[in-house]
Amino acid sequence: MRNLSLKQLQAVAAVARLGTMTRAAQELNVTSAALYARIRQLEEEAGLLLFDRTPTGLKPTDAGREMLWAINSINTVLETCTDRLRTLKGGGGGRVALGVVSTAKYFAPAVIAGFMESHPKVEIALTVGNRQGTIDALRNYDIDFAIMGRPPRDFAIEAETFGPHPLVVIAAPDHPLAGRRGLSREDLAEESFLVREEGSGTRSVFEEFMNGVMIRRAKLGIDAGSNETLKQAVMAGLGIALLSGHTVSSEVENGRLALLDVQGLPIRRDWYVVRRSDKVLGPAADAFWDYLSREGRRFLPRLPEEALAGMAADMAPRLAEARDGADLAAEAGE
Repeated sequence: MRNLSLKQLQAVAAVARLGTMTRAAQELNVTSAALYARIRQLEEEAGLLLFDRTPTGLKPTDAGREMLWAINSINTVLETCTDRLRTLKGGGGGRVALGVVSTAKYFAPAVIAGFMESHPKVEIALTVGNRQGTIDALRNYDIDFAIMGRPPRDFAIEAETFGPHPLVVIAAPDHPLAGRRGLSREDLAEESFLVREEGSGTRSVFEEFMNGVMIRRAKLGIDAGSNETLKQAVMAGLGIALLSGHTVSSEVENGRLALLDVQGLPIRRDWYVVRRSDKVLGPAADAFWDYLSREGRRFLPRLPEEALAGMAADMAPRLAEARDGADLAAEAGE
């Protein structure tokens, strides 16, 4: 029955309920002839009568009852759809596809939990990847929006900052440079550096910061594309590294890593929430975007007070400012 329409189904339901063509036509605001034509067309297509004529009016045949079952099923689906649309319109339900660069995974779950306190019916699909993978997901419409430090520039996007992103140099607590104050970039030149992979935002910031200074790469034959790998290698004494302060706050607090007091650090950057400019967000995604823009800052990890105590007079205030959420420079790295 390829030509079946909702108007025909409504006609069957009205006739079955009211028992006469005349009364059904009046309810549907059509002529009796038009209503009869709808019923007759259905019967011809089905090859079966839908109603028996009885002394008390028209009664559905077995075929008619099958048609009524279909009508009831369709009505149930439409009612469910209406309820879901109403939920979506209010931002109370729906699905959000969120991408985050690997550095943001240290606070993204807390942001999601905060949002879901007031939007418990929203489903969040979280994808964690490196910078390039996250940009590709944005470009290909695989995600609604992303959390990253440095927005892409090769396609049109909308971006909003929601908090500071300090980058620091870390070392093992027993490293010879740990505890020294006012280190220069040249003081780091003889150290073995552990760095992120080519193309990562942190790698770009590192190269900018150490530009013009000859450095030694750590003799570490592993893929250092992970913040966790770099942290473990630094703790093991295999070198030092420049990383996001938000990825090392816990280890600094418990004494497993030390912040080096280097002139020009921390490097000040921002966190962004980014989407394609032509991406139309659904109600749930739009609500989450607004939440991130307003509330994301308060979920960022904080560098501990005791880690700042031994810093030089010019570095400690900068770290405290970054820790407490002061406004930072516009372009960021992961």
